[in-house]
Amino acid sequence: MSQNPITYAAIDIGSNAVRLLIKSVNPDNEAEPLSKVQLVRVPLRLGGDAFTKGKISKKKAKQLISLMKAYKELMFIYDVQDYRACATSAMRDSANGKKLADTIYEKTGIVIEILKGEEEAELLSDDRVERLTAQGGNYLYVDVGGGSTELNLVVDGRLLSSHSFNIGTVRLLSEMVKPGERQAFSHYLRDLAAQYDSIRVVGTGGNINKLVRLAMPDPVVQRINILTTEKLMALTDELKQYSPGERMVRFGLKPDRTDVIVPAADIFVEVLTTLHADDVIVPISGLSDGIIDRIYLRHHGTPVGEPLP
Repeated sequence: MSQNPITYAAIDIGSNAVRLLIKSVNPDNEAEPLSKVQLVRVPLRLGGDAFTKGKISKKKAKQLISLMKAYKELMFIYDVQDYRACATSAMRDSANGKKLADTIYEKTGIVIEILKGEEEAELLSDDRVERLTAQGGNYLYVDVGGGSTELNLVVDGRLLSSHSFNIGTVRLLSEMVKPGERQAFSHYLRDLAAQYDSIRVVGTGGNINKLVRLAMPDPVVQRINILTTEKLMALTDELKQYSPGERMVRFGLKPDRTDVIVPAADIFVEVLTTLHADDVIVPISGLSDGIIDRIYLRHHGTPVGEPLP
């Protein structure tokens, strides 16, 4: 009689959406040690409260508690052996973020870690560093979220620095990005361009994955994609020609994606053009994948994934 597969889960409480990702372990497949079993994404947009009011509203808090109860039931149904729940910029910046995390634990038993910006940045790339060791070269991992943008510099397979900037799509739409933060972001990119002759950009997160799908025909989209700077700039200009409602119809975007995708594209364009990069490497992965990769590494002692192109 065959045994049930080992399953791990990640809960990513972001500023725009809250995700539950469940993956199973493939013990006999070294090339593909993990397979996606279930992905649920609910657009609570906690950042809409956090960045404008300084705290998460009672309504949003109740919705998040209800969602955590539902996610706990799903993890039980899928027999999840280990999980990790991480909250990012919205709960990090909310005056009641810690209290809400405590309430969720009391009502559901789910422990929520409110990540610092640097921790979030490291989690997005740390487990992938070993994939670059054999190749060498300079890489900048870029993850654009609702509340922050995480930048990780990897040189010859070694993570040199992790930076988190409070520049995210929901924060930009709410006009809550401080001028000094934007200047610091641009200054950091210019310093990298002056210091390194060539840096390849690796983009992660829901927005860049959606941009890849819009810019490239479906049959071309793979586990790891290359989106040229030229194509991204052309797509960004095209998206800006339409209102959020028109984008939703014309490009088949979900309501919570149709407004944030433009500021996300602008951030990626700024990174690519400042670094004089020809393209962005886009693995089909994000923070949830990074969380599960870390769980897998803890239990099995080997990193996940193949080298980047």
